[in-house]
Amino acid sequence: MTQRSILITGCSSGIGYDAAHGLRARGWRVFAACRKQTDCDRLRAEGFDSPRIDYEDEASIATGLAEVLDATGGRLDALFNNGAYAIPGPVEDVPTEALRTIFQANLIGWHDLTRRLIPVMRAQGHGRIVQCSSVLGLVAMKWRGAYVATKFALEGLSDAMRLELSGTGIEVSILDPGPIETLFRKNAIAQFDKWIDWEKSVRVDEYRESLLDQLYKGSSKGPQWPASAVTKKLIHALEAPRPKARYYVTTPTYAMGSLRRLLPTRALDWVLNKG
Repeated sequence: MTQRSILITGCSSGIGYDAAHGLRARGWRVFAACRKQTDCDRLRAEGFDSPRIDYEDEASIATGLAEVLDATGGRLDALFNNGAYAIPGPVEDVPTEALRTIFQANLIGWHDLTRRLIPVMRAQGHGRIVQCSSVLGLVAMKWRGAYVATKFALEGLSDAMRLELSGTGIEVSILDPGPIETLFRKNAIAQFDKWIDWEKSVRVDEYRESLLDQLYKGSSKGPQWPASAVTKKLIHALEAPRPKARYYVTTPTYAMGSLRRLLPTRALDWVLNKG
């Protein structure tokens, strides 16, 4: 039996790193892509094929996928689009160029890679495309507008793609994690420092009262789940004969998904404002 193969992006740490190890343990040939060459080198030392793919670098998407297909003889069973970042701050304080940049990293680059791979899967008659979204692809929260926008867009794009690929043998699933133990907050700090001029904002007092502590001290509420919780749902999306269209991961995701269906918008706003 031919070994199943998967390309996973964003494997330097967190969800992607855990998924790469988890699937390799199940017999998959894992191409564990990273944005930085140093991380690719580290994963190669761990025995992975590790092409460099940076969603903000179109050339790396083309060369990274070519490297994968060259190694597999032009076939690939699955793609797990993963790896995204946030630019914390009120929408009014997020520069337009920052929004363009985060959409390239969190959505457009994903579309580029996926679109290049669909003809390969169509030709072989099967494939699984799994998109790592977020609870923030289901509901919005304050201070996270840029990230929320990319995940809402990803949910819609993936739903449309699933409908369009029906009957081709290519299945599309969305994973909706909630609070997962990753370097997400650390990476968000770098983006915040790069883009947000909070000291000149009309909301400077709100930054001092809440956002800065949340961001720099990690004063978030509630527990966090291990990245393996996402891998567990990913395995079902990849290996089940009939994968689900959408997988919730963590209790907050189930709760927010239910509240979105049950509550009027203003009532949901009240809940979300209470944190």
